[in-house]
Amino acid sequence: MNVFLHTFGCKANQYDTEAVRQRLEDAGCAVVDAPERADAAVVNSCTVTHVGEAKMRSLVRRLARRNPAIRTVVMGCAAALDDGRIAALPNVASVVAGPDGEAVARALGVEAGAEPGLRRFVSGSRAWLKIQDGCDEHCTFCATVLARGRGVSREPEALVAEAAQLARSHAEIVLTGVHIGTWGQDLGAPWTLSALVTLLVERVDGVRFRLSSVEATEVDDRLVALMEQAPGRLAPHLHAPLQSGSDAVLKRMGRHWYTAASYRAAVERLAARVAPLGLGADVIVGFPGEGEAEHGATVRLIEELPFTYLHVFPYSEREGTAAVRLGPVGEPAAVRGRAAELRALGEAKAAAHRSSRGGARADLVLESRRGGLREAVSEDYLTALLPADAPWALGRSRVAARLVARGSELFAEAM
Repeated sequence: MNVFLHTFGCKANQYDTEAVRQRLEDAGCAVVDAPERADAAVVNSCTVTHVGEAKMRSLVRRLARRNPAIRTVVMGCAAALDDGRIAALPNVASVVAGPDGEAVARALGVEAGAEPGLRRFVSGSRAWLKIQDGCDEHCTFCATVLARGRGVSREPEALVAEAAQLARSHAEIVLTGVHIGTWGQDLGAPWTLSALVTLLVERVDGVRFRLSSVEATEVDDRLVALMEQAPGRLAPHLHAPLQSGSDAVLKRMGRHWYTAASYRAAVERLAARVAPLGLGADVIVGFPGEGEAEHGATVRLIEELPFTYLHVFPYSEREGTAAVRLGPVGEPAAVRGRAAELRALGEAKAAAHRSSRGGARADLVLESRRGGLREAVSEDYLTALLPADAPWALGRSRVAARLVARGSELFAEAM
């Protein structure tokens, strides 16, 4: 059977799709890159925004038009909350709640054994490792917790074994999940995220680990020390969701575990010890109750902290979440203006960070090709370019290089 795969959403979803890929290939299926050549399609869905769900539905319809014989299985977060609209889409054979790869195989009529853990990730030199799933918090805007359920940590020995497998083919492993800062809470002492990362660094050689999205206030001194003292093993990079710089808005969002002041203190503690530091954040604009004063508080906090990039999202109302009962959202024109202001601020900070790294050494993991160039990811999450045929990088997945700023791009040169 030929199967076409497509993923919407986060790194956890991307990991789940890779697990499905491996399960299907182990059962004798061939994964193809064109739906016209596929007998079936698996679409992994996201429910973070209404735009993501709309794109998913559009893709399913497009698959049916391009290949009227295709059978489509929709899995993932939007599938978990389906009210029948996904199941009614053309050629949808099954809707599978969440990341249940066994149920996907069953829906396709494929005999698949137990999932042994990922051996390889198709992205190239970088792989994702999902360390936990679900979340025990209840942010008022978030439908993911409704779809994924409570937080569940994977066992540490299973993660060590899977990381060791992935390290055979990949130079970097990104630890991902829904709320990775809570890893270990359901396992009991002594397990914490920093204990897991320490274990991985000690037991899995020759690979750089990186944290995906993690709350700033959940990064303890042990993690900071690893980034500071062993940046070649734990990348000095944090993507720390902010969402708002207004305490009043944070309270309405249900993000009770930090304030603007405690977020600032956590970031400043990290930045004082770790350099270079890649620092990103998610920010929601136009949440119910956000006015110009609240938006101004967000702008000021972002201006004053050493962010190197931002992900800015207009608030997206999700059915079933508590935020739908919090009153009207901002006027569309005002929300667009606030989003544009924050995006411009994020771009300015990104440009300043790129410029500051010109002439400096970088630890690069080599990735995809862009024409005659090859892209690479630095320890602080910058993209650098180098000639695809550069003799000092041929046959290698990780190199030390010198960064050179040229306009809005960074280029890598031999040390």
